[in-house]
Amino acid sequence: MRRGLFGTLLLAAALGLTACGRSQAPTHGLIPIRFVTDWKAQPEQGGYYEALAEGLYRKHGLQVKIIEGGPSVNVPQMLAGGAADFGIGSNAFIPLNLVRAGVPIRAVMAVFQKDPQVLITHPRQDVKRLADMKGKPIMVSDATVATFWPWLKAKYGFSDRQIRKYAFNLAPFLADPTAIQEGYVTSEPYTIERRGHFKPQVFLLADHGYPGYANMVLVPQSWIDRHPAAVQAFVDATRQGWHDYLYGNPAPANALIRKSNPEMTTAMIAQSIAKMKSYGLVISGAAAKDGIGAMTNRRWKTFYDMMRDVGVYASGLDYRKAYTLRFLKHTP
Repeated sequence: MRRGLFGTLLLAAALGLTACGRSQAPTHGLIPIRFVTDWKAQPEQGGYYEALAEGLYRKHGLQVKIIEGGPSVNVPQMLAGGAADFGIGSNAFIPLNLVRAGVPIRAVMAVFQKDPQVLITHPRQDVKRLADMKGKPIMVSDATVATFWPWLKAKYGFSDRQIRKYAFNLAPFLADPTAIQEGYVTSEPYTIERRGHFKPQVFLLADHGYPGYANMVLVPQSWIDRHPAAVQAFVDATRQGWHDYLYGNPAPANALIRKSNPEMTTAMIAQSIAKMKSYGLVISGAAAKDGIGAMTNRRWKTFYDMMRDVGVYASGLDYRKAYTLRFLKHTP
């Protein structure tokens, strides 16, 4: 259930965009769109599957095929090479890295107003807030070292000496009551509770000032230029799909998810949906006022400025090329 955090690619720039945005021949009056996800089918993608299962994409004039992601799937590379038309950007670093690489692909909506990234500990008296983790060993992935780790260093005084290798295996964490590791709020905490028979402490970085969007829809600029109506249709149908998945009947989407990924149990799906709602991953911030998928210039600037200040991005990067607000209504 973990998706790659960094999933980007200087390689994508070399691929070019010759296949992206090609003229799409309508099928029975519908515009075909191949949409690649960032991981195996799971409830964190539920709104897309709901829009497909309910026929919302079809009602908006689209014939959408969902291409399931996984550990070997590089979404930006697939978009750049023309193997997919639209795709999921797991976090805000991906579109910014595309800008840095000179690849014209933009985020057109952000389903998750809060990045689901968390740090997790066993129940313990010496750690009650993120600041208490300073100086303590923390298991993080190689990708994390280049993304939110510099933010933790700048804000909480963490140091690289704390880094321990996280290989996406929960066994070391479960065996060590002093362990701290990264995770997703909708995934690892549930598995830890089931396997370890204890409730871990969970610290959602977004609730401690981390400003990145997540679960964004990425679209090549060529599609935006040549087929803006199709992009708008995809955004509109996806917004409705997410609303119906979270606040209507998620059964149609869940059936597709379980068919594609039999590892997803009813209990796993239910807890993920509950956490997306209770933590406000989808409905919070600008989305509470402007609707699902909302983004703002202000929020993108905050993220870029923060990551520039900690050395992730160079000064002068044109961060506005990472996204567009034209398909989102009533966005400040």
